[in-house]
Amino acid sequence: MKIDRIESLHANGAWRNFDFLKITTDNGIVGWSEYNESFGGQGISSLIEHLAPLLIGQDPRKYEAHTAMMYARRRTATGGAIHQAMAAIENALIDIKARALGIPVYELFGGPTREKIRLYWSHCGTYRVWGEKMQIPVVRTYDDVVKLGKEVAAKGYSALKTNVLLLNDNNPRVRNAGFGKGDGYPDLNPDRYVLKAMREELAAFREGAGKDMDILVDLNFNFKTEGFMQMAYAMEPFDLFWVEIDTRDAKALRYIRDKTKIPVASLECLYGRRDYRPYFENASVDVCIIDVPWNGFAESVKIASMAEAFEMNVAPHNFYGHLSTFMSAHLSAVVPNLRIMEIDPDQVPWQDDLFTVKPNIKDGYMSLPEGPGWGTAVNEAAVKAHPPKGDW
Repeated sequence: MKIDRIESLHANGAWRNFDFLKITTDNGIVGWSEYNESFGGQGISSLIEHLAPLLIGQDPRKYEAHTAMMYARRRTATGGAIHQAMAAIENALIDIKARALGIPVYELFGGPTREKIRLYWSHCGTYRVWGEKMQIPVVRTYDDVVKLGKEVAAKGYSALKTNVLLLNDNNPRVRNAGFGKGDGYPDLNPDRYVLKAMREELAAFREGAGKDMDILVDLNFNFKTEGFMQMAYAMEPFDLFWVEIDTRDAKALRYIRDKTKIPVASLECLYGRRDYRPYFENASVDVCIIDVPWNGFAESVKIASMAEAFEMNVAPHNFYGHLSTFMSAHLSAVVPNLRIMEIDPDQVPWQDDLFTVKPNIKDGYMSLPEGPGWGTAVNEAAVKAHPPKGDW
């Protein structure tokens, strides 16, 4: 079996595009993976194209050897978009190998440790601030947040995650200063109105979702250490499942973890065990977040195993489409130290059409994928029917 073609496909996702990698072998087996070029990863498709000559004509089943070679050939530019390109290739090769053997990917990695996977509803309210663009219900007020909390509970989810929503000045928006947008850029300090908005948002979610709902908050890169502390103190009365914080300083994150009562989750933007190591050695987090499309599935399993040696649980970072959800579900199936898995129920109405199989979700849990490989594939006709838009 030899690699014959490597190509990228893209579909419109309203606020970003869905990006897929297709690798075809000379005997007709196709492997798929999902990545994301729209949100900070511009150029990944081009990088994949430049890596392709290393792989054409090679046996796709030797994914470890291919990943090692790609890493060696790009050693002076590791991390970032180049790592995402290598991960996309690795993930498609793993899909090929499992499909060739006629087994699910999790069987390649020791088999499942659980039969179903607990999910949390991610970006809860966040995407609905942009509701018109995505053709989903909108959130404009705290009454809308209460209603959304009730909807999450009614649909069987036992956990939700939100971001900092600014809804108290007739200008509904998401605080995204860490990404160079709007309030707080570039100083990344939390003004009093931000702290007030966070408290009012959490009170509304608690009112709507009920006392038994686990609530998570993602602060992203939106503050510096002092600001993260102020936000944590403001949120402590709301009994959070975790606060998610992104920072490049492992010791600063450990400082925050020591000072707040809220469990700390982080590390979703890191690449490979080398990046994760200082955070493990400094005991910086309670929950280690791993992005399978960014790291590659095999590397993600290794990171999870490394986390277990430091008595840490892990959670997949999964803000993509259904293919990524299946990839993350396979990781969640094989690692014993899983905490919970992320999923975005709020997506464009045509997302289901882009995939041959959609996730089987009931009462806030996802059943393990069935069938060979990831258990789903990309519907190329539907992708063509929703061509990508612009450079986000």
